[in-house]
Amino acid sequence: MGFIRRREFIAGLGAGIGAGLLGAPAILRADEPIVIRAGALKLIHSIAPYFYPQFAPAGYKVEVIPFETPTECKNAVVTKSVDIGAFGIAAGTLGAAAGEPVVVIASCCNRGMAIIGKKEENLKTLQDLKGKRVAVFPGTTQEVFFLERLRMEGMSIKDVEPVRVSFSEMHIALARGDIDAYVGAEPGPGVSLSTGVGSLIEYPYSTAMGSLNMVSGTHRDLITEKPDLVKVMVGIHQRATDYATANKDATVAMAVSKLGQKKEAIEASLPNVELTWKMGPEQIQRAKIYADHMLDLKQIKKLPDFATFIDTSFVDQVKPT
Repeated sequence: MGFIRRREFIAGLGAGIGAGLLGAPAILRADEPIVIRAGALKLIHSIAPYFYPQFAPAGYKVEVIPFETPTECKNAVVTKSVDIGAFGIAAGTLGAAAGEPVVVIASCCNRGMAIIGKKEENLKTLQDLKGKRVAVFPGTTQEVFFLERLRMEGMSIKDVEPVRVSFSEMHIALARGDIDAYVGAEPGPGVSLSTGVGSLIEYPYSTAMGSLNMVSGTHRDLITEKPDLVKVMVGIHQRATDYATANKDATVAMAVSKLGQKKEAIEASLPNVELTWKMGPEQIQRAKIYADHMLDLKQIKKLPDFATFIDTSFVDQVKPT
């Protein structure tokens, strides 16, 4: 089999699932690594996947694929374009509630959110946002937290002028004056604060959802067909997360390299980021409260089946190093 035909054959084994090589015919060389495709977001609280390649055990290779939005990364998991993906709990809940075969297998990040106002507008509280143009990206964890915070303040989305802006564009839109404030994801808030363009209105963690934010997920088929591979992926995720948490300089350097942000902005973002892999009863309870909010907001028509949506059996097997 020629080189080109051979590559085509490998690519067709799993519709993008590198793990498909586990069942490849004997004509493949025994020393060819099993490729794991990992989806990551262009956000500081999705930095752990960028460290995956250096923690892949012998016989495995990790390819990191960046995505612009949580929904895009979640969709890549559902379509098997990636084997493991980092996305917001909102994107995962939306998919699971719609019957998609996405399964949360680990936590990824808590915190990482902020409501930022244009500094010259002197916006200090949510009440100050009445009538203002506020960037909110639909279908995200940030949106649900913002809506709940508004409710707690006796407000609703009707009290502001919502503007659809992606996370990576929020700071730029604020600097241009296109918006008065945004509900963003790090490192955007860190950029706005470190450059003096924005001021902090609040970190929206005072709801019953706490600081729940991002999770790591995979396709249900992979859990059923290749549980050993999922165990390997969660192990990689744990080691990469613990390394990034313990080595701030390495995390800053990786974020500067992969996210294209200045060092000062990343350093300003890190205190608002809690990288994590553990998924226990507390996280599950917060995810259920989160889903209840989404149902109340009519963002989902029914609650997901948490018995199949969240699987903690793999993180339960992890032995921290």
